[in-house]
Amino acid sequence: MKHTPGIFIILILCLTVSTTQGQSRKEFIRKYKHIAIKEMERTGIPASITLAQGIFESGCGMSDLSTEANNHFGIKCHDWDGPTYHKDDDAKDECFRKYDNPEQSWIDHSEFLTSRPRYAGLFELSSTDYKGWAKGLKAAGYATNPQYADKLIQIIEEEELYLYDRKIKHPTKAPAETPTIQQQPTVAKPITTQRTASVNYHKREEIKNGILCIEAQTGDSFESIAKYYGIKLKRLLAYNEKKDASLTKGEYVFLKHKRLRAAPGYDFHRVKAGENLYTISQTYGVRLKSLTYFNNTQATSPLKEGEKIYLRKRAGK
Repeated sequence: MKHTPGIFIILILCLTVSTTQGQSRKEFIRKYKHIAIKEMERTGIPASITLAQGIFESGCGMSDLSTEANNHFGIKCHDWDGPTYHKDDDAKDECFRKYDNPEQSWIDHSEFLTSRPRYAGLFELSSTDYKGWAKGLKAAGYATNPQYADKLIQIIEEEELYLYDRKIKHPTKAPAETPTIQQQPTVAKPITTQRTASVNYHKREEIKNGILCIEAQTGDSFESIAKYYGIKLKRLLAYNEKKDASLTKGEYVFLKHKRLRAAPGYDFHRVKAGENLYTISQTYGVRLKSLTYFNNTQATSPLKEGEKIYLRKRAGK
């Protein structure tokens, strides 16, 4: 896609390899890598490609289209009947899709690629073939910039984004129902070691369901996170629906109340070994009481592996 001069300057700044700008890229990757991986596992689009496109198209989230419309991929209105944002691009006052939060933009990016016949050939490629995907996107007309594929490959290799890719079985056609979002199982480990150096939590922020959160590492605690952000401990525990301040490595700590439902596109989750309703609520940034209501169950009820947990509406509706 063509970019206006102002956006192009932002993109140049984001693409410049330096310590300062590299941190800006890394902050963007840290915030959105989890949804890039989820979308790869849902649709087969390499996480490296989605992240590189997000970096390039949004100028690391600094473009006006990103800040004003939460649109990280420059997707224009086409057959869109949702909110819109107008700006000059290939022509004057063009119509772009506008989203409630950036995460919706990432999900819609996947839907855009999987629903357009001109991109169908990409899904014959391996989800680890980032070079093939980059060149295929350019050939299919995603962008008018003649260096688009080279820029994506450059970003992927400079930031080692290919490390997030893994082989995924691609759907042969768009399914009628949103498929299960597979996730790598994690083993919760109690955090016992205290940090001796100061921690910059801002550099570790991620976004889940439009909410800022921190993935706990060794030495973290609810107390240290609450103090860093100036949030009362009692309030932070309430945001995360915790009765005590215990924290395990890999657990996500939300900095605001979780949403009443998952982001559009994530209709349900298939239970994996060791999961419970609370861990699922933290994975998707959905309030526990919503999940109990949607699934007509109790927060402490045991779950069966493979069971379907609804994330946006009541079972059977």
